[in-house]
Amino acid sequence: MNTPADLNIDAVRAALSGRVIGGRLLYHDVLSSTMDKARLLAGEGWPEGLVVVAEEQTAGRGRFDRPWVSPRGHNLSFSVLLRPTSTQLPFVNMAATLAVSKTVAGLIGRPTTIKWPNDVKIDGRKVSGILIETDVGKGKLRYAILGIGINVNLDPAEHPEIASIATSLSSEMNRHVDRGEVLQSVLERLDDMYGAIKRGRSLTDEWSAQLETLGRTVAVRWGHRVFEGRAREVDERGHLVVAMPDGSTVTVAGGEVTIQV
Repeated sequence: MNTPADLNIDAVRAALSGRVIGGRLLYHDVLSSTMDKARLLAGEGWPEGLVVVAEEQTAGRGRFDRPWVSPRGHNLSFSVLLRPTSTQLPFVNMAATLAVSKTVAGLIGRPTTIKWPNDVKIDGRKVSGILIETDVGKGKLRYAILGIGINVNLDPAEHPEIASIATSLSSEMNRHVDRGEVLQSVLERLDDMYGAIKRGRSLTDEWSAQLETLGRTVAVRWGHRVFEGRAREVDERGHLVVAMPDGSTVTVAGGEVTIQV
């Protein structure tokens, strides 16, 4: 299948040959969702490290099943199949956000931040969102799937619903950006960090150092509960520790956090 000039899948495959992540890379012109395709292949027994890339998703989604705005041919949308242990799982999201954050920072020449737990931002505007879904059978973690969306050549001004909150690499660099180079860099970094996780390394300190959320007053929506407090720290597993006005703390494993002005 021919791919766009700025997404040379054959070149990315060659560069990642021999690595766990990206050693198997599937490209699709159109999919409903790379997450759904990766889940299907996981159930068929495909090995970890499989990457599924789609030029266009007809039902792409972000956290909380929100639609992901990604016009055809402008961005990167891909999913990665991993088979970590339950002990390693908390660090998978950290590895993904760090891989994207480091790639973006290296390209634009400026620091990036991470909004807990998995948005990458440039000067407060979102450039990437990451989703992680797991499958647990008979009490055992069978696999995890990372869904990664990166705004590469998107013009947020053309999309009023995200114009004030999103940015892209091309917007920050004032030029067209080669998506193949971005994809390769993210997958190489992710492979390196996932290998470190497999060897027992914790990514918590490195990840928390990039969290823009810490030290800020936040509103947390967690299930049906909404509360406000100060984001004090994250624990070893990446859970957010929120200091409440009465002096108590609440540890949040998931949910949506909004930074309060």
